[in-house]
Amino acid sequence: MLGEVDRFARGAELAAVLGNWTQGPGPLYLRLTDALATAAGEGAVQPGERLPSERELARSLAVSRATVVSAYSELRDRGVLERRQGSGTRVAARGRPPRDDGRVRGGQGTVIFQRLIDGPGPLISLASAAEDGAPEVADALRDLARHDISGLLADPGYHPRGLPELRQAIAAYYTSLGVPTGAEEVLVTAGAHQALVLVSDVYLRNPSTVVVEAPSWPPCLDIFRAANARLVPVPLDDEGIEARQLSAVLAEHSPGLLYVMPTYHNPAGILMSADRRRRVAELAARHGVAILEDNAYADCGFGDGAEPPPPLAAYTSAAAETITVGSLKAVWGGLRIGWVRGPAGIIERCARRKALADLGSPVIEQALVARLVPRLGEIAERRSALRRERCSLLEGLLREQLPDWSWRSPDGGSSLWVALPEGSADVFAQLALRHGVEVIPGSTMDPTGAHDGYLRVPFMRPPEELAELVRRLAAAWTELRRYGPRDYGPLRPVI
Repeated sequence: MLGEVDRFARGAELAAVLGNWTQGPGPLYLRLTDALATAAGEGAVQPGERLPSERELARSLAVSRATVVSAYSELRDRGVLERRQGSGTRVAARGRPPRDDGRVRGGQGTVIFQRLIDGPGPLISLASAAEDGAPEVADALRDLARHDISGLLADPGYHPRGLPELRQAIAAYYTSLGVPTGAEEVLVTAGAHQALVLVSDVYLRNPSTVVVEAPSWPPCLDIFRAANARLVPVPLDDEGIEARQLSAVLAEHSPGLLYVMPTYHNPAGILMSADRRRRVAELAARHGVAILEDNAYADCGFGDGAEPPPPLAAYTSAAAETITVGSLKAVWGGLRIGWVRGPAGIIERCARRKALADLGSPVIEQALVARLVPRLGEIAERRSALRRERCSLLEGLLREQLPDWSWRSPDGGSSLWVALPEGSADVFAQLALRHGVEVIPGSTMDPTGAHDGYLRVPFMRPPEELAELVRRLAAAWTELRRYGPRDYGPLRPVI
């Protein structure tokens, strides 16, 4: 506990825990009071933890200092907070130890996980870049029900490694990409997220270090944090993870894993070049570090005629283990089917952990996905035109209404990685909430809290929603530029 006492020194860290605290009736300071009291009651903030200074929290929440002063005063009157001379405002001790609130201590994916838990609300939320399901899912489901359901129901239904026909389909898919694969080298998981959890459980032992890209995706980073790993970031350039700095970091830290997203990086949308993949593979082999490549977005290209290079596994030798994670994100995330491809011995270890977690993924969904995997190229090509169109639409709207914002046009993926011309994205995120938009500040996507001037803006939304989204972002930005942070009334309703 002592090492976490000051984890809220930056007001942005506490703001992430509070979520959409401005929604509801009453004066703003009482809404903040209630949100902080709830966080303390649930254990999101622990007894003895120091809260940000009034000035720092006011800046991070885009409110006046008077609002925070009043909230802290009310909480002291309620016995939730206490003021200690020389040590600031802290959460007061309670009679019994608080239960764990389920959040990753020190994690940065809090807002994203909470939005998934809460479900849709009165906001345009940018916490998720998920797309609607492809129509091929319905076609395959009808075909499955017509031809295969009786045979599936005659099976006991427990396949911790995955349904054999699906593992064979995934193995054939990787073989077609230039990575010869057998079914024994494939494990089916409940989405790419579970795949990362299983791999981290195999490789990370206290103390462990994971080298990651900066930026990266917060829920993935929180998986490693939950395993008590230390994260060492390496920046990106236009070809992927920066090779010179990667070389230095691998030499210095001797990590347990190197985690990269080489194909349509989330959030930056970068496609790692073939030369960079080759260089990364060489460095991993030289330093004896396993590569964990997350290719969940591999089929989310723009169909511009440029085929992505083969997975990193095609460039590595036996001297460097490469674990490849994939999913059906480009088809429909709601299928919740992913996989791990790697050396048979590693897959065996992951399979034991998978059996312990859930005894195996749902069989009918796996049988459905077995019909879709051979069609991934076809489905990706058909959806690429829509992806390219929506990206172009969002870029046009931003140029028109927020001309001082900037970004690198992505090679693929589902979002823009947007740089604000000035100021903090943490602060802007709080103001955007009051205009009906939930944005994810770039600081959550960097283990060091850097990239504070960036936002991830997904573009796979209906055109009318993109137009309304940009209108609200522009209104929030105009207010911030003209007036700076101030107190606001209740959250405006979605139109």
